[in-house]
Amino acid sequence: MVNILVIGSGGREHALSWKLSQSSKVETVFTAPGNGGTENNVSIDINDLDGLAEFAQKNNCFTVVGPEDPLAAGIVDKFNKLNLRVFGPSQAAAQLESSKIWAKNFMKRNNIPTARFEIFDDPQKAEDHVKSIDYNVVVKADGLAAGKGVIVCNNKDEAISAIHTILVKKTFGNAGNKIIVEERIDGIEASYIAISDGNVAIPMASSQDHKRIFDNDKGANTGGMGAYSPTPVITDILAKKIQEEVIEKTIHAMKHEGISFKGFLYAGIMLKDGVPYVLEYNVRMGDPECQPITMRMNFDLYDYFVASVDGTLSSMPLLSWKDQFAVCVVLASSGYPGSYPTDDEITGFNSISNETHVFHAGTKKSDGRIFSNGGRVLGVTSLGDSLNSAIRNAYSATEQIIWSNKYCRTDIGKKGLSYFLD
Repeated sequence: MVNILVIGSGGREHALSWKLSQSSKVETVFTAPGNGGTENNVSIDINDLDGLAEFAQKNNCFTVVGPEDPLAAGIVDKFNKLNLRVFGPSQAAAQLESSKIWAKNFMKRNNIPTARFEIFDDPQKAEDHVKSIDYNVVVKADGLAAGKGVIVCNNKDEAISAIHTILVKKTFGNAGNKIIVEERIDGIEASYIAISDGNVAIPMASSQDHKRIFDNDKGANTGGMGAYSPTPVITDILAKKIQEEVIEKTIHAMKHEGISFKGFLYAGIMLKDGVPYVLEYNVRMGDPECQPITMRMNFDLYDYFVASVDGTLSSMPLLSWKDQFAVCVVLASSGYPGSYPTDDEITGFNSISNETHVFHAGTKKSDGRIFSNGGRVLGVTSLGDSLNSAIRNAYSATEQIIWSNKYCRTDIGKKGLSYFLD
């Protein structure tokens, strides 16, 4: 039996902890720092690499790193030097997410399909470029910005405003010291996530995220307002294409450049005219995609984490998935992704039915009661035999959960419904 330390405090980490705790090989799952829904919480910050290493060493833990910040800071390299077993990519491999510029240049030199782009640190030069082109753009901060450093622009004025927001106003701090101005590709967006051991990559179930704050994909970008799995947007033919032309190409190109990629590789994909373009890489499981994906897992996730670390994924059996759909609706604090209230008591958890699991994110527990403690607060995740029934189950459960500043989108999963006749 092994102890596991899951690093992070979001819905993704609650979902991973929940799934790992079901393994017959796992004794205790610790979460650092965790949230109001996770058990065995350890009050160590995700960026306190020394403290985390010390805890893992003392408690003989296999460590799973949830969020991007400690990966970018080199937690895996640190743990490896101490002979501590840890699931996730090295600091060099994490550059695929920690620097969008590094990732775009990597894609360009390895012929991985992505939108054309230019890089700037001078706002005037960026503005001149925007004025000189005849297509709409997306403006991206180079560094980590909690999923919010991407501004999709509908015209030149919006693009110039976005340049000033990032480079002049420094809305995203040092993450915005440099920007990418890239061609806006309009199509259908989906998430494609695989687990790799540096040699091979095994795809997870497909999923589709909903990033904008308002219905019909309006308003500001967020960390994600909901997701569902599987998505009919990614057909078997497209999945094969993405697996070969994006995921495997990325793993092999990284290896060729002397960087072994171990962990979850996430490709944000834009599909246009049957061609998959990479919008961005993440080097960890997506959030909220993790919640519906873990709900559908019919296998021991811990075994695959061990195989990733040991380089033995090619000998593992194919992943098995429940033949059901799963939908995650994120309940947020009103005002998110801007300023929002906290410390509201949340009730209604006891009314949730069996096909639903409520994954906590921005919550805290005090005297046995749950309070809001962040922007994205809960991920209400339901199974259903059809996409329609999974959507109904999830929204029915959201109505049971009550707090004074609750907000959610009302259309999570609906973009997949046009593919079905249920």
